Amino acid sequence: MTAGERVVVVGAGVAGLTTAVVLAEAGASVHVIAEQVPGVTSLAAGAMWGPYLVEPKDKVDQWGQRSLEIFQELAQDPATGVRLTSGIEASRTAEAAPDWATTLPGFRPCERAELPAGFTAGYRFTVPLIDMPTYLDHLLRRLRDAGGVVEQRRLTSLSDTGPASVIVNCTGLGARDLVPDPDLRPIRGQHVVVTNPGLTEFFSEDTGLSPDLLCFYPHGDTVVLGGTAIDGEGDLAPDDKAAAGILARCAEVGPRLAHARVLQHRVGARPTRATVRVEEETREDGTVVVHNYGHGGVGVTLSWGCAEEARALLSAK
Repeated sequence: MTAGERVVVVGAGVAGLTTAVVLAEAGASVHVIAEQVPGVTSLAAGAMWGPYLVEPKDKVDQWGQRSLEIFQELAQDPATGVRLTSGIEASRTAEAAPDWATTLPGFRPCERAELPAGFTAGYRFTVPLIDMPTYLDHLLRRLRDAGGVVEQRRLTSLSDTGPASVIVNCTGLGARDLVPDPDLRPIRGQHVVVTNPGLTEFFSEDTGLSPDLLCFYPHGDTVVLGGTAIDGEGDLAPDDKAAAGILARCAEVGPRLAHARVLQHRVGARPTRATVRVEEETREDGTVVVHNYGHGGVGVTLSWGCAEEARALLSAK
């Protein structure tokens, strides 16, 4: 990649916008094309940093750690929407803490008295929480400040981007048709946003592979409550029954949430495949495509690491 080279980034979720920022700030002439700006699935994220349930583990660990470093820097400016927040991740079985959690600031096992009823193990740590609407606006501002251009339109194929020396495919679930990639599938996620009754710490349950999640993430005046993980479902309409379940689960752990006013329902479809795909491909017409998609529920967590890997692939050309 040379300075001023025209690069088209397809997709304006957290993967697309972060990659566009990294490339634009490296001197590329970046043109983002996306049907949704910003992407609705990224807007629906909670979002707490944590590299879980995705492969390949060695690369995920590297991408996640690099993203963690950058989020810790961004948290120094509240306008980014990133905050370093303390809290508890707990389990109803005696699960050991994942490796990534033990390296976080303030990590320690919980005392039994710190755990809600029904939980048998847990640990405390401090981690970046990301208020996604604010954060995605921050990325858009950075992109435009670096000379990037954003065009909102739907593509029927990657060939519809117009002239480009390189295309970076950050289309998330859209890659299923655009690549095409039949290995990609949706995992439906729903969150409920409520007024904050005074919570300053997050709580997250290690629910394993259950479709019913339990977490709450305070973002100043609001709290994002979660959640669901319905494998194979991509419908983005709010589900009232699922929302009631989320509210009930969260209020059981945080009783003050029982009377919080519901402000919004957020629904997304996590783009999931066996492994995250960050790699280069030369198409039959000679176009170079760098793929960066398939992050499942950890698109935010891996965003900066994957974006820098995409830049490295282009720099090697």
